[in-house]
Amino acid sequence: MSEMIVDTGPLVAYLDRSDRDHQWSKECFMQMTRPLLTCEAVIAEALFLLRRGGIDPDGLLNLISRGVIVLDFSLAAEILVIQQLMKTYRNIPMSLADACLVRMAEIHEHSKVMTLDSDFVVYRKSRRKVIPLLRPER
Repeated sequence: MSEMIVDTGPLVAYLDRSDRDHQWSKECFMQMTRPLLTCEAVIAEALFLLRRGGIDPDGLLNLISRGVIVLDFSLAAEILVIQQLMKTYRNIPMSLADACLVRMAEIHEHSKVMTLDSDFVVYRKSRRKVIPLLRPER
């Protein structure tokens, strides 16, 4: 199994039983045998959305403390690449979290990105390579 990089949407959907993608996210999480990789920007977005929805953020923080989710990115080390990605996709516009995930997909060459975000269909890693995605079918 390739490494799985997780975006904000699936994390929120997994923890929010009222989310339309809850069942899909739950099934994906149950099939994972390796930790999910992500970045602090994704966690910050997810915590904000969970709190806004009245959901206790401890569920997400517990996934990190138990090693189910691993924070595997240094913004400081990758800032120049992140700035370039955000300039390239300014018309979308690309969020910091999305830029970090695209960069993580470049670093982890054989990874997939688990997302609900349709922008990842547009984003490219290494300027021209399609990013393999795990998304619910609509």
